[in-house]
Amino acid sequence: MTAVDLHTLTGAYALHALGPAEQAEFERHLAACEACAQEVRELSATAARLGLALTLVPPDGFKESVLRRIDSVRQAPPSTSSDAAGAGAPRRARRVPRWVLAACVAAVAGLGATTVWQYVEARDARQEARRAQEATDQVADVLAAPDAKARTARLADGASGTVVVSESRDRAVFVAAAMAEPPSGKVYQLWFDEDGTMRPAGLMDPHRTAQTVLLEGAVGDASGMGITVEPAGGSAHPTSAPVALMRLPA
Repeated sequence: MTAVDLHTLTGAYALHALGPAEQAEFERHLAACEACAQEVRELSATAARLGLALTLVPPDGFKESVLRRIDSVRQAPPSTSSDAAGAGAPRRARRVPRWVLAACVAAVAGLGATTVWQYVEARDARQEARRAQEATDQVADVLAAPDAKARTARLADGASGTVVVSESRDRAVFVAAAMAEPPSGKVYQLWFDEDGTMRPAGLMDPHRTAQTVLLEGAVGDASGMGITVEPAGGSAHPTSAPVALMRLPA
């Protein structure tokens, strides 16, 4: 695993989603990388706070019931010395202002929304960590395959790309270095080249100049791969001339 790959594991490490070998390697990297150490501290603190979130679902009609009772609910005044002297004397009820109860309802609703948001954030973080770990495992499986073969090529503007293919796994991995960022609102899209027909194979992170990407789908009959610049979200078919074309290693 390269240093570039290790930089991407801060989230998975903070959520304890790394395997023993990866965790040991990442912790060695962590000791020498202050940027990753700071990110891990922040992600760990956030995960701890999200773990304390509690979601309570109010019964049906709860809000409507509270709003209906705003005009009728009364509250006893605070106890005073005169009240203590005449414990048996009747107390005059004081109506709670409408805006006070309305504010309480709004506060409860806000707290409920906050806890739901925290729960959703924690759930999404766990799902993202699982997806990241699965992708990492798949990449490692291809790179470590006994029949893995690689081919490296120089790309535009001093960038380089290496494609690794495992016939037994029927998968391919693309490793990019020094890639220029695509124009705003655009993304690099990877393609399998099957006799001139381009099949979508995934998107690259537009904000990273170096990355390792598991191409989506099986290699199948593809003999090459290409990279184009596409609108954010990708395209079903290439909409621009390729910025790179590479033959897959035989």
